[in-house]
Amino acid sequence: MTENVQRNREAEVNLLAAAREAQWSATTFMGPNTMKLVSPAKVNLLLAIGECRADGYHDADTIMHALALHDTLYLRCEEVSADELAKRVAEGASRPDMAVGGPSGNLVMTIDLADRTGQDLAVPAEDNLAFKAADQLARAVGRDVAEIIQVRIEKHIPAQAGLGGGSSNAAAVLVGLAKAWDLAADDPRIVEVAQSLGADVAFFLHGGCARLSGVGGTFEAALAPSNRAVVLVKPDAGVSTAAAYQRFDEDPRPVPADTLQHDLASAAATDVVLANNLASAAEALLPELAEVRGWLAEHAGAENVLLSGSGSATFALVDSFSEASALATAATARGWWARPTNLSGLRAALVPGR
Repeated sequence: MTENVQRNREAEVNLLAAAREAQWSATTFMGPNTMKLVSPAKVNLLLAIGECRADGYHDADTIMHALALHDTLYLRCEEVSADELAKRVAEGASRPDMAVGGPSGNLVMTIDLADRTGQDLAVPAEDNLAFKAADQLARAVGRDVAEIIQVRIEKHIPAQAGLGGGSSNAAAVLVGLAKAWDLAADDPRIVEVAQSLGADVAFFLHGGCARLSGVGGTFEAALAPSNRAVVLVKPDAGVSTAAAYQRFDEDPRPVPADTLQHDLASAAATDVVLANNLASAAEALLPELAEVRGWLAEHAGAENVLLSGSGSATFALVDSFSEASALATAATARGWWARPTNLSGLRAALVPGR
């Protein structure tokens, strides 16, 4: 095949994909009874990491706040015969968008990942937290019927940003499957699965603004949420959470005791003093984060700027959405990914009317 023919075929594939996206609808591409779910991002207003424990985990006190920025998920479940399931598994054996799970290999999930972040995100289904959530919930409740689960994730939350996008997607899948499988919304097995998948997953079942403890996944209290405007800024590179914790362990620096005491007693998001003692470790791994922080501090004030989680997104609280938009435009001109948004009371949830 000549190089020109190859390029022409690639262009044809891209055009077909673009046409499919332009015409995409849940009913047409997934079928009736498809659920629509919202999957918000988050920032950490407080992240106070303790020293490494004997089991390798870190105690953590954190206050998370959901954002209006969100991914959109579509989910459809279909019970099928064992023969049909086996046929689907055989047909998709080498497909990266398909994974098999459940207590007896009885669950097949396909994930259509529609990237809107500009990062060209591509995650094999078996590595996606959305699949792991379905697999573990099926095992937890002993669901052994042959079932095909279709998921489409329209991604607006960038990866490796500390914004919890993958965790939020997992929480949304748990919410959707609880509805599809007739589980009570407060079934403790849902929370147990969420906590096993990660602290952020558990938070997104509550959403809004919440304080968590333990290793960051034990719900302690809800705080009155805020709707303050926010600008998010992220360099191209990400930060490995594991590497950030390893660097932190080399020189652990606690959040000042008076700040921590104040924040843990706060009843509202607006009362929280921003603090993150993992930020210096992340900046050591990715020095560009210090440049982002300094630039935002010049415009919004240092007290309103913080790295979210282990990064690599830094956020600034500002007075208006128009100010957030202007800063996002300026940050984009500097070559960074940036979005204006607001703090929000959202959680992973079904969209009404679906």
